[in-house]
Amino acid sequence: MSIPPPGAEPTLWELHRAVVRLREDQRDDLAQLREDLRSDIAALASRLNQVVTVEVYRADQRNLSQRIDTLERELEAVKAERDQDREQTSTNRRLILSAFIAPVLLTVLQLVLAARGSP
Repeated sequence: MSIPPPGAEPTLWELHRAVVRLREDQRDDLAQLREDLRSDIAALASRLNQVVTVEVYRADQRNLSQRIDTLERELEAVKAERDQDREQTSTNRRLILSAFIAPVLLTVLQLVLAARGSP
């Protein structure tokens, strides 16, 4: 291949080769752009699948709020039941003590009255 002197006009063959090379380069660049765009769209689609909509978020928050309210009511019911059980236990202890102490006191009182009544 000979190098044309500076300022010489390119031949038709050289122009044709340059145009063909330019088209091939453009075709390759467009194919690469298409492939990049496809991968970007696929990545966006996968991210959109993970995004929670506002309605779903609000519904989830309402559900969570209802569960918390239910748990708080159940906790209050358990606390009330526990307090009632403590009161019942305390009442039972008093009854048991009085059931044992009352006969002893009556016996002591009868003995004291009997000791005073007999001079």
